[in-house]
Amino acid sequence: MKTITTLLFSVFVSATAFAQSPHQGHDMSWKVVPNETVCMVTEKHFGKPQIPVKVSGKTYYGCCDNCKKTLSEDKTARTATDPLTKKSVDKATAIIAANDAGDVMYFANKKNFEKYMKDPSLHGSEGSSKSTDSHEGHGGH
Repeated sequence: MKTITTLLFSVFVSATAFAQSPHQGHDMSWKVVPNETVCMVTEKHFGKPQIPVKVSGKTYYGCCDNCKKTLSEDKTARTATDPLTKKSVDKATAIIAANDAGDVMYFANKKNFEKYMKDPSLHGSEGSSKSTDSHEGHGGH
C-alpha cells in the first residue's frame, strides 16, 4: 500500500510541476509555413498545397469542396485573431505559423510571430479563433 501511495504522490507532483511550467501550452516547434499549405477552415497545416479560393482579389485555401464553399460564402471564415495583438487579421495576407501537430496561428506580420514566440507569458490558449463550422466529413483529414 505504501508503494502505491508513494507512486501516486510522485505522479501528482510530476503532473503539478508540468502544469506550472513557464512554457505551459508552448510548443517550441511553431514555425512560419506557406499559406497555401493550410486549410483556412479546418485551421490545419497539411504540408502540401491546398485548393485555392479567390475572393475579392485575395486567395484563401481550403482542403475540400465544403471548405471552398465556406471560404467563398462566409466572410468570418476568412479572418482570424492575431494571438499577440488580439486584432483581426485577414487569412489571405497573414503570416501563418504551424506546429508539428498541424495546428495553426495567424499573425498580422512576422514581428508579431517572433515577439509572441519569445515571450511565454503571452501564451494563454494558443491557436487562432477556430471556425464554428462543425465541418463534418473531415474525419480522415
